[in-house]
Order: sequence, then structure tokens, then C-alpha cells
Amino acid sequence: MADEVLRERRGHVEVLTINRPEARNAINRATAVALGDALDDCEKDGDVWVVVLTASGDKAFSAGMDLKAFAAGEIPITKEGFGGLTKRNFPKPLIAAANGSALAGGFEMMLSCDLVVAADHAKFGIPEASRGLVAGAGGLIRLPKRVPLAVAYEMALTGDPIDADRAYELGLVNRVVPSDDVLPAALALAERIVKNAPLAVRASKDVMRQAHDMSEEQAWTANDTAFGMIGQTADAMEGAVAFAEKREPNWTGK
Repeated sequence: MADEVLRERRGHVEVLTINRPEARNAINRATAVALGDALDDCEKDGDVWVVVLTASGDKAFSAGMDLKAFAAGEIPITKEGFGGLTKRNFPKPLIAAANGSALAGGFEMMLSCDLVVAADHAKFGIPEASRGLVAGAGGLIRLPKRVPLAVAYEMALTGDPIDADRAYELGLVNRVVPSDDVLPAALALAERIVKNAPLAVRASKDVMRQAHDMSEEQAWTANDTAFGMIGQTADAMEGAVAFAEKREPNWTGK
């Protein structure tokens, strides 16, 4: 694995760390490829139930595209989008541990995650319009689905960032904690998730993702399909037996 992205396994949780603190963890081509490869591995690995994405240092989760690398001809985009992430339909829970500010493409990567734990000093935004550009990595698509439309317009059209407390008020982040507590808090959230049956967790995520853009009738179809599929798994039976026997379930992901 390239030095641009570090990997660490903690039980059923994989921690991926963008490791370019000298560049405010901006994304160059090598980082995009490394992160994309790591996420591919995590998706295929049955022992990985949750992924935490963070970055080195305490200044930035990611400043977005590495403009120096871009000027030299590098494009930090893979078939899975900016940073190997933003167009990806990742099936497992993905938690952003935003150790610092997430701006431009870095913010769009954060929006690609399911849950966010943020440092209290972090700022978030899509300033592309102030640079004569358009946020092209999903910010204009995902942001209006996550916050009131008027807020999304203001952030995109002014380019002004918001602080972590405001992001929490808007529901963009799940936790705001001191800088030193970001990764521990994200790992605690991940560990809470891995106490649950992994197939049920993934199916729940998938139904919610689909239902967001469906009619209620279509959403019920997706919901009923997931319910029927999960009800036939070994973990569903294990959950019922463990409850009856008053013990912790032993999930197998089958």
C-alpha cells in the first residue's frame, strides 16, 4: 500500500488515513488510486464490517484537489470519482473522522461518507465558485439532500465555509469533539455499529440510500425485498436465539 494512504485493522473496523499532512491532505493522483484500492479491498473483505476514513495531522481532513499536481497534469479521479470515493456506492458503513477542515473536494469526500465525527475547529465548504469553478465531485448533488435548500444555495453560491458547530446544527455531522478525540469517537461509533449483524446493517443502509430518491411505493418494494432476504440469513436466526437465551449474539455475516 502506498504511503499516501495508511491502513490499520481494529477488529472488524478498517481505518484508512490520508497521509499528506504537508499538503493539507490534498488529493493527488497517487492518493486517489491508493484510497480507491483500499476501499476496493475493504468492500471485498468479509472481515471488514465498518470503515473509518480520517487524515494525518490536525489541520485538514482534506483541502480537496492538489492544485500543484493538477497543474502538472495529474487528475485525482478514478472510475469511482474524486479521490477514488465520490461516485462509489460503498455497501458498508463509512465514517469520516474529520480531524480538520474539509473544503472543496475534501468536503465532497466527507459528504460521500455515511456518518461524520468532526473536530471542533474544523470548517466545511465548497468554495469553487470563488475560484471560477463548479464543485464537480458531488457537492452540488449531495449537499441539497443533507441540508435545507436555502443553506445549500448559500454555501455553494457564496463559497463561504461553515464551522463544526453549524454543521452539527444542520445535521451534516454526528459528533463534534476536541481534536484529540476525533478518531477515538469515530472508532467508538464504529464499534457500536459492529455490535449489530453486518448483513442487516448493510441492508439497512442500502434501503435508506435507495428510498431517499424513490416514491413511497418503490421504497416499500426495496424495504420488503431487504426484509425477506435478511430474514433468511443465519444471523437472523442467531439474533432470535441469542435473545431467547439472554446472551450476546455471535454474528457470522452469513
